[in-house]
Amino acid sequence: MFGTDYWLTRRVFQRGFALVYLVAFFVAATQFVPLLGEHGILPVPRFVEAVPFAASPSLFFFLPRDGAFVGASWLGIALSLVALSGLSEKRGWLLSALVWGAMWVLYLSFVNVGQVFYGFGWETMLLEAGFLAVFLGGERTAASGIVILLIRWMLFRTMFGAGLIKIRGDSCWRDLTCLYYHYETQPMPNPFSWYFHWLPKPVHQFGVLFNHFTELVVPFAYFAPQPFAALAGLVTIYFHLWLMASGNFSFLGLLTIVLATSTLDDRILVRLLRTTPPTVVRPSRFQRYAVVALAVLVVVLSIRPVLNLLSPRQAMNTSYDPLHLVNTYGAFGSITRPRYEVVVEGTSADTLGPDTVWREYSFKAKPGDPSRRPPQFAPYHLRLDWLMWFCGFSPWYQEPWFVHFMALLLQNDEGTLSLMGENPFPEKPPKFVRALVYEYRFTTPEERRKTGRWWNREAKGEYFPPVSLDDPAFLGLLERAGWLPPSVPRR
Repeated sequence: MFGTDYWLTRRVFQRGFALVYLVAFFVAATQFVPLLGEHGILPVPRFVEAVPFAASPSLFFFLPRDGAFVGASWLGIALSLVALSGLSEKRGWLLSALVWGAMWVLYLSFVNVGQVFYGFGWETMLLEAGFLAVFLGGERTAASGIVILLIRWMLFRTMFGAGLIKIRGDSCWRDLTCLYYHYETQPMPNPFSWYFHWLPKPVHQFGVLFNHFTELVVPFAYFAPQPFAALAGLVTIYFHLWLMASGNFSFLGLLTIVLATSTLDDRILVRLLRTTPPTVVRPSRFQRYAVVALAVLVVVLSIRPVLNLLSPRQAMNTSYDPLHLVNTYGAFGSITRPRYEVVVEGTSADTLGPDTVWREYSFKAKPGDPSRRPPQFAPYHLRLDWLMWFCGFSPWYQEPWFVHFMALLLQNDEGTLSLMGENPFPEKPPKFVRALVYEYRFTTPEERRKTGRWWNREAKGEYFPPVSLDDPAFLGLLERAGWLPPSVPRR
């Protein structure tokens, strides 16, 4: 159960996972207040008034203030740096557990009040892995093979769940055509997505087959003897490096790669890292009992995720408890064919007519200007840009944040604009804002040579009608939602 076979495994996992935490807390430090702060798009104070603590436990129930959000973000960054440096492990298992436990509690607090902006599958992945990391121990004690096995079990559910939901979902995963569309219609393309999209179709077909092999066959080898487990882990790492090279998927790829390092034992890592594990001591009785209790807890909580894997109605990215301890994973069960983007515009005109000049808002990374090359920002996560992608296939009234977002643009809200690209109204707020739907397609190689554009786009219609802060219907909609702008008196 405890030995020297996983000392380097633990060290690599802890350093890598500390890096993921660092990215996640930095995202919170730079985006949480404008998204979810006291005057954000979905204010946390309103959320904690409506939802009981037991349903979504968070430290912010006790202090839902911007200062607390900022302080917790930077405390998380500081703890991540301590863990990344290895200082948390040098002073024994207790300090290690306290540091990793504090990071888990802090990030749980963000996720559980983060609403739709923290509703991504990798948030629960980070929390489940973060809870397991609490039990890994310090560097002077032998690493627990049980905890390493539990990390592999999480990796198995992540990969196998993704594979099953694809096979059960879109027919393009079965006829091997999904990659004809994926690189163009994925949530956030990166600078290489255009090139991946125009690879020959046989390459795309092979890519789907490799996807099925990696997600449906390889995961069973995570539990095989060495070197088969390590080979399975390396295939998984290669697979996610390919995904990271072809698109922006936040810290999903980095996190999964870190999980996959659990398949590498010290005999392999000694050769890769050219270092030798030191002499270690047996963990204390308390630590050993804690690991056994953890294993029992995970086994019990795994029943519902396993039943979900076996179900023909498999759900994706689902938590079964408010602490996100053992979850269900799976993504891209269906692939969108056309890419629809919501483009937000504003005007300074006092009245609207056929000749009204509208100016387009830009975002940091989502497709907008057809001439702009898709940027690289992962593993950093641009949460507003991601939510705008979902708007492309759901009406505005199904997005609980969109109406307030438009109202904040009408006020030139500094926090909201910090989440976006260039503000077309730097001097004073626009009089009206609206949103249109466009279909985006990658230009062909010939079109790009001639025009320099990365995208072609075609207007498809209106997403959200023109509104202003003088519009009684719009103000009534905001008031019913509890979001009446502070500059407008309540009726």
